[in-house]
Amino acid sequence: MSHEHDCCQHKKQPWYRNKIFIVTVILAGLCILAGVVPALVPFRDNLIEYTRLIWIPMAIGLALGGVIDYYVPREYVSHVLASHQKTTVFRAVILGFFMSACSHGILALAIQLYKKGASTAAVIAFLLASPWANLPLTILLIGFFGVGGGVFIIMSALVIAVVTGVIFQVMESTGYIAHNENSSARDEKFSLAADFRQRFNNYHWTAAQLRRDVKGVWKGSVELGDMVLWWILIGMGLASLAGAYVPTEIFQKYMGPDLPGMGVTLAFATVIEVCSEGTAPVAFEIFNQTGAIGNSLVFLMAGVATDYTEIGLLWTNVGRKPAVLLPLITVPQILLWGAVANLLF
Repeated sequence: MSHEHDCCQHKKQPWYRNKIFIVTVILAGLCILAGVVPALVPFRDNLIEYTRLIWIPMAIGLALGGVIDYYVPREYVSHVLASHQKTTVFRAVILGFFMSACSHGILALAIQLYKKGASTAAVIAFLLASPWANLPLTILLIGFFGVGGGVFIIMSALVIAVVTGVIFQVMESTGYIAHNENSSARDEKFSLAADFRQRFNNYHWTAAQLRRDVKGVWKGSVELGDMVLWWILIGMGLASLAGAYVPTEIFQKYMGPDLPGMGVTLAFATVIEVCSEGTAPVAFEIFNQTGAIGNSLVFLMAGVATDYTEIGLLWTNVGRKPAVLLPLITVPQILLWGAVANLLF
């Protein structure tokens, strides 16, 4: 099995100007200050808890991103996810459904897929489907909300992902959104299975080759981490501030099962969302206190659709238009499905 490693080579900069280093120092400094400034203790505790929740899925996401970068040829991704056929969006949603990483773990994979040639529409559909429509979280949500409520939330997530992906696909086909320059020409006669067999048969199973593979995967993961980790750290810091200093009573008082209540829920979800598995219990607590499952749906879905980490990464890696259009297209759908859920449950 041959491989391809075509990450862009970035010009090295002094370690003290590295964005990950700068954000880490700021967050670590605040945690250290908590030892002498009691007011910072809630922030420190929330940051530690968020770190505990997301470090494993984030590490898995980076590792899988490194594997994709090193082993998966651009032609494969272009063949499966770069086509402008409607089935491309469905493929991306199905792929997202079978992933088991939280929203920030999936960000690394999504950016890597884009680098490998996936269309913007496919990347958007993949991002929306992965955090809330993946198999492990389906089980978790059914446990929280019952079969009816859990399945409704998952199905609404899949529908929103498909509809949004199709809208982005139309905008790509009309030229309103630029095509992914990383996409290679798609050969309709290309057989992915035959090419994979050829690469596998030509692969040399030696210790030296395996060492090169490990180094290549590690390099791809590190380069991917340079792109996404500092955004994730910023998101964790802001979410820790909100979790530490926004009183719980505000959630309970202002998140009623009506449009203003869903609007307040949307605003809080925008600030608080860090990890899908971490916010699922918060969404259930909203349901416990308000009885409004639609508000829980809005909290879960809007957190992903309006997450500043996700929008920032799309802005810098995919384009400004997709980053701005993501919340504009998804938020009305989310509010609609939230209203339907409040009527049904």
